[in-house]
Amino acid sequence: MLEINHLTRQFGDLRAVDDVTFDVQPGMMTGFVGGNGAGKTTTMRMVMGVLGITSGEVRWQGRPITMADRRRFGYMPEERGLYPKQPVLDQLVYLGQLGGMSAQGARESVLEHLERFDLADRSKEKVEKLSLGNQQRVQIIAAVMREPACLILDEPFSGLDPTAVDQMADLLREHTSRGAPVLFSSHQLDLVDRLCDRLVILKGGRLVGAGTRAELESVGVTRHRLTLDGDAGWVRDVPGIHVADVEGGTALLEIVDPSAEQQLLRTAIDRGVVREFTPIRPSLSEIYREVTQ
Repeated sequence: MLEINHLTRQFGDLRAVDDVTFDVQPGMMTGFVGGNGAGKTTTMRMVMGVLGITSGEVRWQGRPITMADRRRFGYMPEERGLYPKQPVLDQLVYLGQLGGMSAQGARESVLEHLERFDLADRSKEKVEKLSLGNQQRVQIIAAVMREPACLILDEPFSGLDPTAVDQMADLLREHTSRGAPVLFSSHQLDLVDRLCDRLVILKGGRLVGAGTRAELESVGVTRHRLTLDGDAGWVRDVPGIHVADVEGGTALLEIVDPSAEQQLLRTAIDRGVVREFTPIRPSLSEIYREVTQ
């Protein structure tokens, strides 16, 4: 497991990351979300040793992380770290060798990944000749080609088309299935919601939410949707119920007093046919807005 304990980074008077604590569990995908300037990239850079830590600690497998540990990680920076004038295959093989792979092992892994990402016929082209989306694919391959012990990916889905997003998601699931912890940042909340087992939310350098989706949902307000055959305007007069919206026979409401729920249903049944009464699962965007407001 990767543990981030009370991590802080100060730039002069600016505290970019402020006492952040969370963990990235083995075999799980953790989504790292927050607005621009929230501190995600700074945190990832400290985890990887690219940026010094003002205070706090990063731990790996229960002990302080070492540079040897970090060399076994796959890291993808937000800004591409590729050599634009080098051919794709030569560059990736070179990067694999820098990471300790043999030339043959690196070549085999690169060719396999290029095939997976539909780039096999572009292997001899210079990186600068590729589209931004294909450059992103090459950067991803550089991060995963060595079967890393842990993956730290900063905006890995940026610029990818839907097909590449699915290819990338399948690839990440393969790594989690063998027990690797995966931490990736993204502004695409619907994608994070679909892929991640856990979420970490930053705002202004501080942690404002962490846990599974269910855990984050539990700290918010649960709403219910009531759908009737007739007009639902009468629900506004039921004690212990806060009505957020009513449109025709459908009411969106919050149950302030738990004892009011049964009274609401009894009254609804007495008045006619109840088509639906169900809790509403909030979107990740709604959870995000609630914990960051």
